[in-house]
Amino acid sequence: MVAENLVHFVGAGPGDPELITVKGRRLLREADLVVYAGSLVPRALLEGLSAAVHDSAPLHLDEIITLMADAWREGKKVVRLHTGDPAIYGAIREQMEALDQEAIPYEVVPGVSSATAVAAALKAELTLPEVSQTVIITRRAGRTPVPRGQELPGLARHQATMLILLSVGMIEAVVADLREGGYPPETPVAVVEKVSWPEERVLTGTLADIAAKVQTAGITKTAIIAVGEAFGRGELAAVSKLYDKGFGHGCRNA
Repeated sequence: MVAENLVHFVGAGPGDPELITVKGRRLLREADLVVYAGSLVPRALLEGLSAAVHDSAPLHLDEIITLMADAWREGKKVVRLHTGDPAIYGAIREQMEALDQEAIPYEVVPGVSSATAVAAALKAELTLPEVSQTVIITRRAGRTPVPRGQELPGLARHQATMLILLSVGMIEAVVADLREGGYPPETPVAVVEKVSWPEERVLTGTLADIAAKVQTAGITKTAIIAVGEAFGRGELAAVSKLYDKGFGHGCRNA
């Protein structure tokens, strides 16, 4: 039996061309058509492909779906290449619903999110015992609103680790929102621009000074704001029980 031909939504990773899954790279090499998400997909992933390659940046939804649907009906292998992990700000839901309406089957292949790449760049653990056991990935309202109850001041009241995407161009407003929500001015903050790309830049500071640093550096887009005590470099409040010699579990006696 011949396997069903699927449209594949593939996460390209945050920018380093090696941060794509083995499955994602294989699907790219096998593809007849690749529709990729503009300038944020590393060009190295597109080099040497036998597929026809289309940049989706100037296209609207109907044009993207027509490209993929026509190729699929011709029996071609189609890859829709998104940045990071397509589940996070990937705008894939409307594409999948459009394919459903066309009765075209598809599969989603996850990728390395820029959010986790930021943690790697900062050599940070997002969840620390007795510091933060919750990670909030969000954005500030701009041209696109956020649902009621998910504004930054309200989320900041949790005092969790926060990764704020698509908002660095509003850094002063972001800081004001976080302060309003209860983060103290000495809260550690980092801003990472184009994480994992050769031109990656990292700014570190606190809520008291990060806005000025960002403005001086001229960072206005393609950056993540990382907020919380998990990004501090002081003595740990506690360590994980996982490797504590006094803590027994199913694989080790205390």
